[in-house]
Amino acid sequence: MRAIPMGAATLVFAGIALAAAPPSDPLAPNGLGPRPANAPAKPVTETLWGQKVTDTYRYMEALDPKTLGWMKSEGAYTRKVLDAIGPRTALEKKIAAFTAGFGFIQGYQAYGGRAFYEERAPGSDNFDLMVKDDKGERKIVDVAALRAANGGKPYAINYFLPSPDGTKVAVGISQGGSENASIWVYEAATGARLAGPVDRARFGATAWSEDANTVYFIRLKQLAKGEPEIDTYKDAELDAWDLKTEPKSILGTVTHHAPQFKPDETPALAIAPGAPLAAALDINGVQNEIEFYLAPKESVSDPKVAWKPFVTRADDINAFEMRGDEIFLLSHKNAPTFQILHVKAGQPLSSASVLVPQDPRRVIDSMHAASDALYVLAREGAYSHLLRVPQGATQAEEIPLPFKGHVGEAFTDPRVPGIVIQLESFVVPPTTFSYAPGSKSFTDLKLGVRPNFDPSRYVVSDLEAKAADGTMVPLSLVQPKGAKGPQIILIQAYGSYGISQLADFSPRTVSFLEQGGSYASCHVRGGGELGEAWRLGGKDANKPNTWRDLIACAEDLVARGITSKDKLFIFGGSAGGITMGRALTERPDLFAGVIDSVPAANTLRAEFSPNGPPNVPEFGTVKTEQGFKNLFAMDTLQHIKKGAQYPAIMITTGLNDPRVSPWEPAKLAASLNASGTAKPVLLRIDEQAGHGIGSTKTQNDKLYADMYAFVFWRAGKPGWRPESKAK
Repeated sequence: MRAIPMGAATLVFAGIALAAAPPSDPLAPNGLGPRPANAPAKPVTETLWGQKVTDTYRYMEALDPKTLGWMKSEGAYTRKVLDAIGPRTALEKKIAAFTAGFGFIQGYQAYGGRAFYEERAPGSDNFDLMVKDDKGERKIVDVAALRAANGGKPYAINYFLPSPDGTKVAVGISQGGSENASIWVYEAATGARLAGPVDRARFGATAWSEDANTVYFIRLKQLAKGEPEIDTYKDAELDAWDLKTEPKSILGTVTHHAPQFKPDETPALAIAPGAPLAAALDINGVQNEIEFYLAPKESVSDPKVAWKPFVTRADDINAFEMRGDEIFLLSHKNAPTFQILHVKAGQPLSSASVLVPQDPRRVIDSMHAASDALYVLAREGAYSHLLRVPQGATQAEEIPLPFKGHVGEAFTDPRVPGIVIQLESFVVPPTTFSYAPGSKSFTDLKLGVRPNFDPSRYVVSDLEAKAADGTMVPLSLVQPKGAKGPQIILIQAYGSYGISQLADFSPRTVSFLEQGGSYASCHVRGGGELGEAWRLGGKDANKPNTWRDLIACAEDLVARGITSKDKLFIFGGSAGGITMGRALTERPDLFAGVIDSVPAANTLRAEFSPNGPPNVPEFGTVKTEQGFKNLFAMDTLQHIKKGAQYPAIMITTGLNDPRVSPWEPAKLAASLNASGTAKPVLLRIDEQAGHGIGSTKTQNDKLYADMYAFVFWRAGKPGWRPESKAK
């Protein structure tokens, strides 16, 4: 007699009711013993806009000792599982050796005949601050020495800003991935420490006075005893520091003079070398559109200075540059792929003319003013174009780049001709080039080091996937040459703030390719790959397009035969955790595994964390009905179902994370564990890390070794299943 299906739990065979076997995991760790007990469930139910919402792990938000103890037990179990993957140790050594062969440069700036940049030399664990002039190259900030003097704790340079004459440099330094930087000032010629530290300088130095005697920086307030951490970023101020006395606040809510700032708005100051005016910026959290005021730069520290309103957020200006009495503005007002406006100082915005019009074929990313021209970085998909508008001209000319790739960094001085760019691609390491307008040529500045490395070993394909609503989603695919499907593939996606995933080089991605994997980047809506309309297409009520675009990319790669569901993995982090979590819950059948790094998983509660208020412009607030609906749709925890079977997942967090509070990843792990899913839920914890910014090379090598070991294990690669070493 044949079996008759009677639902998920019961079969009838020969008249006898049989319980269905519980789901099992054929790749489960072997011989490692039980995992830790699930976290206690302590449901809190509230009604928001007429809908009951239950938060089972609300108590975790306090990060009390019991919660931290449970998190650390989960982390210890995860470490045990990953370390039981036989080839993992050798993989980490390969990754570490490969990444150690590169010397990377970032943040190049040059003033007064001196070049300043951060360098992670081959074999080094940290980026150091370097200066190069006619006396040679030397370290200004040696992070390894700083670590050694402080018990080996991780330290990182968060930012640096040279003075316009190149004699001094302000540097923000933080510990343990916390991003809680203190600011120091060094003499460029000798490396001598001139002043500092001044604490609460997380968001950086924003300007120097023309005479290089005063540095201006954003300073967070000192929380009063008992004041909630959610107020961390409220009432920030812009301080002027003469390096001799205590910094003095000149902008912000505490100054009680114009311009007026709301508690959640952050003041900043911009001064371009040689320009007569300074700009006081009003930054509203993570909102891209800025508001700013103008005043004579020599008067910025005067409490009686009259700041003249110039740009409001409604003007849709994302960035500006000054060169002498000229102001250039990057605008998306009636220009979804952006345009550049030009106006003379002292004239109203209404008098601005369009210098570089929008072009639907490409997106304008940024502009950089030099004495000879305005240089414009535009982009088609993941690849950059460099345009040049000579001073006094109204037409842009294109400058051919040395190779097809993405310009990740650019620097100009409005007093000096030319531009310095850092160009890279998916398979070509970053190279720093200087462009000379006189000869119309690029010169490799020979900064950084690369090992013997052959980009021709890999193939890059620019594809498109058709989303459910018919939208074509750009999809970049990088494979080892000659790879045959179905391949183990890792798709990365993000989709917030208008941030784009571009043709950038990662030695750790190349390490994955070297192990036989393939990598894809799905350029989902919510990012900026195709301009402002693309960003808005994945924002607020449109946010579901973000994870559904990722689903479309995954389905496309399966349909092409490049991979199969049992070899298909997705990876994202931070706000990309929304994309990962909702793809996981909406299509759990589609993926073999998910890597969810420092994830925004509990969007209904995120605004009640310290970094929540600045993110309200991007994600909304539960204080409005539509905001609640949007956030509910994004919230992974609210879409995890009891009894559902989810793919294996590795969730990561750093206990010093200032951006996504560690309780969000913890609540995600607890919720998935409680769902009854049979496949592993791993919570990887780094107690000496934060959001990943400031992590050392060693920390990142270990993280990616864990990620790739997890992928190869869950893809069923022979020998990669975790096994007990006990005999």
